[in-house]
Amino acid sequence: MRIAILKLYKDLLRYGEQLRFTDKKYYRQKIREEFKQNKYLTEVADIDFQLKKGLTLLKNQRVV
Repeated sequence: MRIAILKLYKDLLRYGEQLRFTDKKYYRQKIREEFKQNKYLTEVADIDFQLKKGLTLLKNQRVV
């Protein structure tokens, strides 16, 4: 699971580099804040929810 989370983090940051109508610096900051905030999650259900949330954001290519 750790590898999937790290891959998601990297993919989200890469996705942020190709954004055109969004402030890239703000986007990177929000991604980092979200990951830091969820760093201490221990429940598998909570971790899965956050992982799916990030994957959905990448899949839909939307900034939430």
